[in-house]
Amino acid sequence: MVKIDFNADIAETGSDIDAALMPYISSANIACGLHAGSPLQMAEAVRLCLQYKVAIGAHPSYRDREGFGRRPQRCSAAEIYQLMQDQLTALATIAQAQQARLHHVKPHGALYNEAAVSPAVANVIAAAVRDFDNSLCLVGLANSQLIRSGKAVGLKTLAEGFVDRRYTDDGLLVARTENNPLLETEQEAIDQALAMVLQRQVRTCSGAVVGLEVQTLCVHGDGPHAVVFARALQREFTSHGIQVTAEQT
Repeated sequence: MVKIDFNADIAETGSDIDAALMPYISSANIACGLHAGSPLQMAEAVRLCLQYKVAIGAHPSYRDREGFGRRPQRCSAAEIYQLMQDQLTALATIAQAQQARLHHVKPHGALYNEAAVSPAVANVIAAAVRDFDNSLCLVGLANSQLIRSGKAVGLKTLAEGFVDRRYTDDGLLVARTENNPLLETEQEAIDQALAMVLQRQVRTCSGAVVGLEVQTLCVHGDGPHAVVFARALQREFTSHGIQVTAEQT
């Protein structure tokens, strides 16, 4: 049976949306307070994950609430390392209060996109995760530098694809500042997800086809179609015999 992890970024908007996503996903990336979220939202997100048996992940970012963590920042390696450590500690402490532990780490926004192409950024993120807890999975864009850096320091990695974002011919995400970066229809999301899982490829914004090996798929919890897409994809996964599970590594 084909297996895929299905993740969503949560604790970024309202708990109603987070709760609505829970029946359809197998892992969640919880905002750690620097781009979105609060201790109360983080605790509620952990509670929901435990209730629905969803794997708990940290979603650390640059310190940028105003820009939702999507603006590049000028930070040294030491600063990025400390940002990672502080956010992982914050969420792990909240999880431990509910007898839960972290399963994975997925950087957010500009930090994620920079780590996809920059060895310097990717290496410091991988080192920070390893030093915090080397049993954690590191989630990064499929075929990216972050996946290579994670493997280089001995971490388990999960190569990620997106069901609601368009791709460039280089296998990167079309920047949100560019024209038409998001998939807007349910059918587009279904077609892209199934192509990534079953055919190991994605069609780019130019119409080209790029090979893509993914182990986890993301739907953005702050997206306008998040719950609709998640529900439709869970239905399609079931009909195609695809098992949605975080336990594949």
